[in-house]
Amino acid sequence: MPAKAAAARPLSEVLDIIENLWPVSGAEEWDAPGLVVGSPDHAVSSIHVMVDATIESVAEALTQGADLIVSHHPLLLRGVTSVAESTYKGRIVADLIRGGAALYAAHTNADVVPTGTSAQLADLLELLDQSPIAPSTTPGHGLGRVGTLPTPMSLYELAVKVGEFLPQTAVGPVVAGDPEAIVSSVALCAGAGDSLLSHPLVTASDVYITSDLRHHPASESREHALIAGGPALINISHFAAEWLWLEQAAEELRGATGLSVSVSDLNTDPWTFQVHRVGG
Repeated sequence: MPAKAAAARPLSEVLDIIENLWPVSGAEEWDAPGLVVGSPDHAVSSIHVMVDATIESVAEALTQGADLIVSHHPLLLRGVTSVAESTYKGRIVADLIRGGAALYAAHTNADVVPTGTSAQLADLLELLDQSPIAPSTTPGHGLGRVGTLPTPMSLYELAVKVGEFLPQTAVGPVVAGDPEAIVSSVALCAGAGDSLLSHPLVTASDVYITSDLRHHPASESREHALIAGGPALINISHFAAEWLWLEQAAEELRGATGLSVSVSDLNTDPWTFQVHRVGG
């Protein structure tokens, strides 16, 4: 006989569980995690997890009958003055209300936990002696991770390894450094991590893996490395890096709520293709 479906739970109960998994107190000051759309007494029997709440990914969740969407990125991170349906954020809010689904964002509060976004990337690399780059007051919590590869390898081999477990996106890993350089110590931060480029644990590592590295911070980091030493850089897709966390988040939600939890298979990376110059 098929397994009996779990009874629906009030959203308020699910929110208490989410708070226990990813406490809002762990979020960065500029962040906006929490409930975006929904009533505390809303009945939840099915949860859908995603990186970005977009028109397409929300439609996917509603088609699958989700009562609650947990997105990593907050829909309303920055202030808006209108949720008219002529705006994409207004359209999403309206779609959620009409579709009977709540929306919750678990952002930097889900980055800093021991099973968060950076931890997933570090585990896939099998880093030894892992610790946060920027520790929180709670032991084991903090932004980013540093650790050591089980076996040293060339920078090129590491970049290939990273690219193999990331989902396919238009732009794969982009590297700054000597491809034949042997690397052992690794610092990483899933998501946008250029704010940590000058952190002593990053500058002391052989390589730093993160996303959204801008020209000037990356260039200055590499120039500084010529004088005083510093890491090679591997820049990866922001979406891809954080997509790695979704199944872990779903597993934790299933175990803690007893509800049905699905993971979005949509690629919400904003870049859709890359053109390479052919010929001279």
